[in-house]
Amino acid sequence: MRIDEQSSAPLKPGKRPGASVTQKTHVPSRRESHEPALGAAKEASTKATPVRDVRATTPTFVRRVLRTSTLRASLRIITLLACDYLGLAIALVGWLSAKAWLKGNFDEALVRSQVDSYLTFAFFVTVLLFARHDLYKERIHRPGLPGIATALFQATIIALVFALANGAKYHSYSVFIGTLVCAIVTITALRSVHDRVTARLTAAAGIKRRALVVGTGDHAKSVAATVADTVRWPVEIVGGVTAPEDLSARLKAGGIDEVIIADPDFPQEQVVDLAERCHRRGIEVHVAPTTMEILLQRGEFRPGMAVPLFTLTPPVFEGIDFAIKRVFDILGAALFLILLSPVLLVSAIAIKLSSRGPLIYRSMRPGIGETTFACLKFRTMRVDADDRMADLERFNEASGALFKMRKDPRVTAVGNMLRRFSIDELPQLWNVLRGEMSLVGPRPLPQRDFSLLEDWHRQRYLVLPGITGLWQVSGRSDLDFDDLVRLDFVYLERWSVGLDLLILLKTFPAVLARRGAY
Repeated sequence: MRIDEQSSAPLKPGKRPGASVTQKTHVPSRRESHEPALGAAKEASTKATPVRDVRATTPTFVRRVLRTSTLRASLRIITLLACDYLGLAIALVGWLSAKAWLKGNFDEALVRSQVDSYLTFAFFVTVLLFARHDLYKERIHRPGLPGIATALFQATIIALVFALANGAKYHSYSVFIGTLVCAIVTITALRSVHDRVTARLTAAAGIKRRALVVGTGDHAKSVAATVADTVRWPVEIVGGVTAPEDLSARLKAGGIDEVIIADPDFPQEQVVDLAERCHRRGIEVHVAPTTMEILLQRGEFRPGMAVPLFTLTPPVFEGIDFAIKRVFDILGAALFLILLSPVLLVSAIAIKLSSRGPLIYRSMRPGIGETTFACLKFRTMRVDADDRMADLERFNEASGALFKMRKDPRVTAVGNMLRRFSIDELPQLWNVLRGEMSLVGPRPLPQRDFSLLEDWHRQRYLVLPGITGLWQVSGRSDLDFDDLVRLDFVYLERWSVGLDLLILLKTFPAVLARRGAY
């Protein structure tokens, strides 16, 4: 209460408001006036300063540095630049040295002079293109191997054109191709180590992104679980909301870094307002896309209409994209056939010795344009497998158009082993060379599964089917069929040589881990 409210005596003229006739106003001394404020500040400071756990393994200085965003960004860029320089140097030295050793004229001084003349310019161009492809951003925003491969390919083309324009002559241009391949491997490996180390440091420093999931049902739960398991950036799911009103309350409460909309029924008219309010608070907004939203990424805006319209073009590979993908497929399939020839030979012998029947099973499957072709596989079942299919339909463990059975009685002992490690799919490398399949793409389905597809599923048949794809590196047989088809759509929208290479590299650990394979 104010002092003038404590007394009923009227104020006399000339008296200041708040000065009572019957009660003197105590004016605190300078020392007294500051003591309460200092005490409050000291108390607030004590509350705000976290007590360090003596069991913590990360030094306090390291945590303070990592918690400062500017210092953290500077350290990220400097360390990534160091990784890129070291990776490029190793690739250049390694390729030039290996080439000299193979020719039998290795000269250390010559290799050193060549590295000195190439490295600075190559690193300068690489850094510019890496920056253009967001490869120096935060871990969660960096594109990884697809971005690295694309940027290095462009850097190689620029370096080659620059060298030719300056009149440089080479007996062989293998230095460009060889260094490109080696640099993709070395830089990706070093950046992978960098990501793992920095992820552990940020986790030890307690740096986490706090995310709020908007939505209900299994879809929202699945999105929340997937985000929580991410390795590239520590994310803590702090809760979920189901209505826009609840979301507004949570935003006002603070403590949220990201909002993930995982509800296809979220009111569209409120999305723009939500994004605006989140961005004002520095909160990132993400959307778990539906099938329509995936397709709209390919939509071309048509101006001049009464309403905003997007024209959906078919997701086909044509022109230079098709040429690049086809060359990649031919070279990759030929290389895999050579490297895996011992595995193919041993598998063929094991099949012949274990059961009667043909070595290769020709599964007639719709391919590009729904044109049927003979998909080649090592035979893993008994010869009467197709005749027994109808009797096993009731034991199907998969959803949608797929048929999967963990203990299929038609599978032979050798066939079970081949299926576990996907060795039975290796003869499809010949399909790739014949132009009927691609190394990476939507998996071709048997005629039985194809006949059960819905109309929107058939978009996947506008491109060549693949030996492996996002199905194989994203859970394989454990995913719902509609989710598998959506993965096909994502692949078609995001395709690049780097993405194909990334899927191929991820296929090997997925096969060895035997995730969802049966």
